[in-house]
Amino acid sequence: MKKMTFAILFGNRGFFPESLIAGARRDMALRLKQRGHRALMMPPDATKYGAVESVEEGEKFARFLKRNAGKYDGVIICLPNFGDETGAVAAVRDAGVPILIQAYPDELDKMGFSTRRDAFCGKFSIMDVFCQYGLPFTTFQPHTVHPASAVFAEHLDWFAAVCRVANGMKRMTVGAVGARTTAFKTVRFDEVTLQRYGITTEALDLSEVISRVRAKKSSDKLCRATAARLKAYTNWKGTPPAALDNLSKLSVVLDEIVAEYKMDALSLRCWLELEKQLQIAPCVVLGDLNDRGIPAACELDVGNAIAMHALSLASKKASTCLDWNNNYGDDPDKCILFHCGPVPQSLMTAKGRVIDHPMFAKALGAGCGVGCNVGRIAATPMTFASSKTQDGKLSFYLGEGSFTGDPIAPDFFGCAGVAEIAGLQGKLEAIGHAGYRHHVGVTAGHVATGVREAFLRYLHYDLTPL
Repeated sequence: MKKMTFAILFGNRGFFPESLIAGARRDMALRLKQRGHRALMMPPDATKYGAVESVEEGEKFARFLKRNAGKYDGVIICLPNFGDETGAVAAVRDAGVPILIQAYPDELDKMGFSTRRDAFCGKFSIMDVFCQYGLPFTTFQPHTVHPASAVFAEHLDWFAAVCRVANGMKRMTVGAVGARTTAFKTVRFDEVTLQRYGITTEALDLSEVISRVRAKKSSDKLCRATAARLKAYTNWKGTPPAALDNLSKLSVVLDEIVAEYKMDALSLRCWLELEKQLQIAPCVVLGDLNDRGIPAACELDVGNAIAMHALSLASKKASTCLDWNNNYGDDPDKCILFHCGPVPQSLMTAKGRVIDHPMFAKALGAGCGVGCNVGRIAATPMTFASSKTQDGKLSFYLGEGSFTGDPIAPDFFGCAGVAEIAGLQGKLEAIGHAGYRHHVGVTAGHVATGVREAFLRYLHYDLTPL
């Protein structure tokens, strides 16, 4: 993902020490650079002391933002001292992106009139007035923090995730490729509800996909390049060449569809037509899509494709769709999360192995479902989420845990990992009683703080407590 750019507003109030502003400009620019971000600041001579301490200066900052529209991902209000509330409102009320309020801490040996900041109090005043104006904003604990501190570095990482999720989700397109499998009422969703939240659904019939796959020629340059990429992606030993050929063509077709409809994520009807018509299971293609930055869910689970998109935006890593599948012995805080084979390679312990899907082999005969990329999920901290539409609302649950690396029986089919989640039994009860599906989106890393803030503060999704 591209580097993040943050527009920085420096607050000031005239009878507080303006000498602290120059140091704040240096501190903030350095810290953003260290965290891999860019700072967008008005020139220091654009206003008195290079800060905003009046409505007039706030309006000047607002014009600065307007000139740079599309060039910044969020705004940071930096308070070296108390700061001016009305000037800050005038500056950012039309910013259209998340806003982080940061306040410098006072030092116990610098409490005289010429050095005392009072940003602790000033932050409350800006928060109060922003609430009066209905302006959403973000704060993290502790209330005051120095930009050079390790704590603020963590705040920046969280805020970057907030911006990626809030900006990436407020206008997104999700693909529904194929109809819902009749038996899977668990993945029903409401397109109109999604649209009210800025999420457009583009629906395509699976017959179009199959006809486009059949129209592709194996000798086409793009098909050959895709086959080479997939062959290097995982282990294909013993796989029929015709299966790799059809999976490569399917990958090309899905890429074309993503580009044509400008999809940010997609879900695919993965059985039984692809198996009957093309003798493939699309699992490995979905895993590859996830690794290439297009969240792709199986079983036409649009809700989890949306959740996966949010998780990937936050983590900057691949996500996947898994089943809440098995208990893990008698451990109440552990379970096995599994799916047949669409897990992205980057979340696995090693390269997987493409096999003939045993469920389809049983139902349709051997050789009808080649494409499962089986293996094990690597031990890692992880964040999980899922969504549903109900009564005109888009709702999510969200949590964190870890994949442990605990052993799973060798004959356990598919790609699975042991998840450890504190208070798991209570969370499962909450998920089930709230009517969520048996799927869950997962990504590596603990990013729930940023996702939760974006969901609640800026996107106005419902969040089901676990």
